[in-house]
Amino acid sequence: MMNIAANSRNENSSPISISQKKYLRELQKRRHQIIAIRILIFVLFLFLWESAVRLEWMDGFIFSSPSRIWNTFRSMWEDGSILLHTGITLAETLISFALVVLIGVFLSTLLWYSSRLSEILEPYLVILNSLPKSALAPLLIVWLGANMRTIIVSGISVAIFGTVLNLYTGFSEMEPDKIKLIYTLHGTKRDALFKVVLPGTLPLLISIMKVNIGLCLVGVVIGEFIGARQGLGYLIIYSSQIFKLDVVILSIVILCVIAVVLYGLLGLLEKKLSR
Repeated sequence: MMNIAANSRNENSSPISISQKKYLRELQKRRHQIIAIRILIFVLFLFLWESAVRLEWMDGFIFSSPSRIWNTFRSMWEDGSILLHTGITLAETLISFALVVLIGVFLSTLLWYSSRLSEILEPYLVILNSLPKSALAPLLIVWLGANMRTIIVSGISVAIFGTVLNLYTGFSEMEPDKIKLIYTLHGTKRDALFKVVLPGTLPLLISIMKVNIGLCLVGVVIGEFIGARQGLGYLIIYSSQIFKLDVVILSIVILCVIAVVLYGLLGLLEKKLSR
């Protein structure tokens, strides 16, 4: 009787298992198809771009071409200049991003702890967040000088105010019933912060970080446009002034690669934490 019951359970669970496997195979097949189509579109774009320049449908001096960009990359790789400029921009972006996360979490926690302080500062944060950050860059150069510190501050200024506002909103809306329960059990506000608020807003923090990594890169490049002697932003401005448009487009391509890689790393972090 036990064997019959076991066989019956196996027969009943078998169709579900097969359908699940079939669904997972279809899902994986669809994912592979999407990746293949993306690669095909990119390769087709490069082919049409190169063909248009070689057939003289477009001016290669103005629009460049994949082969010219590749040759420029090889020559700059050999003399080490592209590594220098890329490394400086990447370092400035990562430093400004790390400071935005740390300062944003600290200020948001401070505002959550003190409702009076949040009521006083919230209008100023909204105004500063609405301010076009590119307008601050020339002032930062005058105040702090043309150096890496100014570029990092420029990167921070683009993302910090939005980070504080979004995190504070997330803190304020986080699980009010659980927080009341902690207070009922004679817990402190510190207990509510570390046991409910911070763990509960971790997905929100990761989402904000994914946005901020791009914003910090934009802020760094804006700062390099105005007051730098190294970095991809400086390379874009200087090369456009002397009409080295191959270098300009190469720098833009590298910025896109940096943004995609950093965003992808944060996406992997998000998946790991969600598991």
